[in-house]
Amino acid sequence: MFSHVMIGTNDIARAKRFYDAVLGTLGVEAGQLGERKGVQRVFYRHDGDAFAVTEPIDGQPATVGNGSTFAFRCTSSEQAQRFHDVAVANGGTTAEDAPGVRHAAMGEMFLAYVRDPDGHKLCAIHRIEPAE
Repeated sequence: MFSHVMIGTNDIARAKRFYDAVLGTLGVEAGQLGERKGVQRVFYRHDGDAFAVTEPIDGQPATVGNGSTFAFRCTSSEQAQRFHDVAVANGGTTAEDAPGVRHAAMGEMFLAYVRDPDGHKLCAIHRIEPAE
């Protein structure tokens, strides 16, 4: 459905350090820094997906989308917990409730919410397969 997701930052070097560490927990290689029209961007590619962090093209400060969450699929609850822990160790902050299992109409899932150094809300999610 999506080609890529791109979010803004006010400090591209800080964002790259943060996302290199956090996305590394998912097996994503370090981001590729580039420039377009004098604006610095970092792109991360993994399993056909792309995530990018950019300085705003319009020259205005980057702002956070109230109500926005960017969720990253994890292969296990442990990986989601590691995503959270690495995010916090690299300048992020816990958001929502503490990481853990949530029960929903869609089934059980392990969720770990954090905010990146710019304030964007991220979610590490592992959908737990029902026991047979």
